[in-house]
Amino acid sequence: MIKLFVAQLDYGVTSESLETTFGEYGNVSSAHVVTDRETGRSRGFAFVEMENHEDGEHAMRELDGSELRGRTIVVKQAEDRGQR
Repeated sequence: MIKLFVAQLDYGVTSESLETTFGEYGNVSSAHVVTDRETGRSRGFAFVEMENHEDGEHAMRELDGSELRGRTIVVKQAEDRGQR
């Protein structure tokens, strides 16, 4: 399993649309757009977990710098920040 960090998202991007986009490269375990606690609006970034490490790396190579809903997105492997 590999966890990816996706940034510079258009505020209209949903978890479901990310799951569809990344699903073209392999099985997606979860996709979660991070939202503001108070307003419920997207904060412009998300996390996507893919079942297969190689599929995740392929998605990262293909999607980093690509355009999604008119914005150039950044995709990289998420850093483990531990318990907060």
